[in-house]
Amino acid sequence: MARDKAVLMSSKRTGIISAMSAAILFGASTPMAKMLLVDVSPWLLAGLFYFGSGLGLTVVRFVRGSKGDELVRRDWPWMLGAVAAGGIAGPVLLMWGLAGTSASATSLLLNAEGVFTALLAWYVFRENFDLRIALGMVAIVVGAVVLSWSGGIDVQSPWPVFAILAACLCWGIDNNLTRKVSLSDPFQIAAIKGLVAGATNVCLAMIVGTAIPSAGTLALSGIVGFLGYGISLVLFVMALRELGTARAGAYFSTAPFVGAIIAVPLLGDPLTPALVLAGGLMAIGVWLHMSERHAHAHEHQPLEHSHVHAHADGHHGHEHDHSPDGPHIHKHLHEATRHTHPHYPDEHHRHNH
Repeated sequence: MARDKAVLMSSKRTGIISAMSAAILFGASTPMAKMLLVDVSPWLLAGLFYFGSGLGLTVVRFVRGSKGDELVRRDWPWMLGAVAAGGIAGPVLLMWGLAGTSASATSLLLNAEGVFTALLAWYVFRENFDLRIALGMVAIVVGAVVLSWSGGIDVQSPWPVFAILAACLCWGIDNNLTRKVSLSDPFQIAAIKGLVAGATNVCLAMIVGTAIPSAGTLALSGIVGFLGYGISLVLFVMALRELGTARAGAYFSTAPFVGAIIAVPLLGDPLTPALVLAGGLMAIGVWLHMSERHAHAHEHQPLEHSHVHAHADGHHGHEHDHSPDGPHIHKHLHEATRHTHPHYPDEHHRHNH
C-alpha cells in the first residue's frame, strides 16, 4: 500500500511537471510571436508555428524510431475528431472572429478555452472533481482574465464574439478527445495535429493574399513552433494521461502569465499591478490543485488494452514469460480489482463517484 501510494504520487508529480513545462514552452512562444509579427501576419504566423511543430516532431519520430505505442484502429475516430475540431474548425473560427474584434477583446475571450475544457471534462466525459478543484480552476481563469483585461471591449457585432467562443469550444473538444488517445505515442499525436493545423492556417493565409516572409523569418518561426507548440503539446498529452483533462488544462492555463513575465525583460513590458494580481490568483489555483488528496475505495472493471507501462506503478502486476526491466508495451489484461489509494482521473481511474 505504501509503495503504491508513493508510485502514484510520483505519477502525479510527473503529470504536473509535464503540464507546467508545456505551459512554460507555450507561454514563452508568445513574446517571440510578438517579435515575429513585425514581418509576418498573425494568420500566417499561426500556420508556420503549427507546421514547424508538425515537421519537427515528424523528424523526431523518424530518429527515435517506433516504440510500439502508435495509434491503433480504435484510436483513430477520437484522433480524427480532435484534429477536425482543434486543427481545422478552431483556427478557421478564430480567424473569422479576429476580423471583427479588437486584439484586447480576443485575448479576453480566449480564456474561455480553459472553461470549456473543464466543463466538458466534468459534465460530458464524467471526469471527477470536487469543490477544491473547481475553486482552483476559477482562480486560474480569473487570473487569466485579469491579465488580459484592458479596461474595455471593442466589439461592433456579436457574431465575431460567437466565432471566437466557438473556436474555444472546438479546442475544449479537442483537449477532451485527445485525452482518449493519450496512452498512444504523444509525438505521433502532436505531429499529426501540427501538420493539419499548420496546413489549414497557411492555406487560409495564402487565400487572403498574405505575403511570404524572408527565409530567416520562416526558419525562426518553425523553430519557435517546434518548441512552443510541438514539444509543448507532447508534454501536454503526457499530462493528460496522468492528471485528466480538466486538471492538465488548468495547469496549462497559466501559459499567458508565463508569456507576460518573459516579456518584461525581453520586450521591456512593465511589471504592472494586474500582472502581480494575476500571478497571485494563478498561484492560489495551482496550489489548490497540487495539494489535492483524493482517496477512496474504488473498483477497476476488467480492461484489456495496450500502452507503455512498468510493473512497479501499482496497476500492472500481470505475469510475463520473461521479466522485463523498465517501461515496455504489449496488450495486457487488468483483472477486476477493488482497493483504496490516492488517485486522480488518469487513464486507469475513470470510475464513477
